[in-house]
Amino acid sequence: MIRLLSIAFVLLGSLMVCAPAAAQTPEGLSSGAMLAQTTIPGVVGIGAGLAVLGAGLGIGRIGASACESVARQPDMANKIQAVMIIAAALIEGAAFAAILLCLVYG
Repeated sequence: MIRLLSIAFVLLGSLMVCAPAAAQTPEGLSSGAMLAQTTIPGVVGIGAGLAVLGAGLGIGRIGASACESVARQPDMANKIQAVMIIAAALIEGAAFAAILLCLVYG
């Protein structure tokens, strides 16, 4: 199942960055303007949605693991909480960067 999900994410990732290949740009257009004209509508929303979905799953797994760890070793609750918050902040920052990239290049 995990192998199928990884294949699906690779296919969706390649869909987000693909643009029709052209041998030459039309007269009077730069390559950046050509790329801006050939983006697929709705792909930006798919990319942002995948970023939010991945971040939500990651932070949820961190929270579940932290709860389990605190249940096993209540004395280490403060250290586990600190590490959990740092990891969740890093994941959230990566999600914000992914959403920003989707909005800028989309």
